[in-house]
Amino acid sequence: MDHKSPLYDLDLFGITLTFNLANMLMITVASVIVFLIALLATRKLALKPTGMQNFFEWVMDFVKGIVKSNMDWKTGGRFHVLGITLIMYIFVSNMLGLPFAIVYNDYLWWKSPTADPVVTLTLAVMVVGLSHYYAIRMKGFSEYGKDFFRPMWFMFPLKIIEEFANTLTLGLRLYGNIFAGEILLTLLAGSLATGVGGHLAAVIPTLAWMGFSVFVGAIQAFIFVMLTMVYISHKVSHDH
Repeated sequence: MDHKSPLYDLDLFGITLTFNLANMLMITVASVIVFLIALLATRKLALKPTGMQNFFEWVMDFVKGIVKSNMDWKTGGRFHVLGITLIMYIFVSNMLGLPFAIVYNDYLWWKSPTADPVVTLTLAVMVVGLSHYYAIRMKGFSEYGKDFFRPMWFMFPLKIIEEFANTLTLGLRLYGNIFAGEILLTLLAGSLATGVGGHLAAVIPTLAWMGFSVFVGAIQAFIFVMLTMVYISHKVSHDH
């Protein structure tokens, strides 16, 4: 549990940038897996979908339902692809560290990228940033600015605090759930190595927790996308 992260420092114009190589590896792996799923699902499109195409169309319909529950489709349709990308990427990322972890020379290389707060908070900042971008693009800067003072002018500081709170809770909720699941799996895996008795006692809880972790990973991906659409809807809709 005290494994170190493989860090790499890069000096650029007098500024030292620190990169977590494990995060970069796992982000790339998750991106490649999502790309391959999308490629395989859309390679041979048919009027009667089967296999991967059927699964991908189910994901599209599921995300469409999330979008339509928060805003009208004429407005929210442009965010459909964003929702599909997020739900697939986050779910795959949540699952990567579930079956095993790879430690080499006391450095943790293989894990769920969403078990790192840097990754989840970056996703949260991206989502909140996009909500502001589309608000300005769709409503204009003047109308966007007025929203911070509605319904009364003294709401401005509260709405600024709300923006920071939304970003933190969106990122830390995902991180906390995935990180806690991996910690418990690590503890259970340690019990497996304590002999035959420990092995027999821990194997059933380990399998049960892994099954529950799949459920938690799916729920967290859903919650992240749902809140993404809620935040975007509050920014782009004229009735908020």
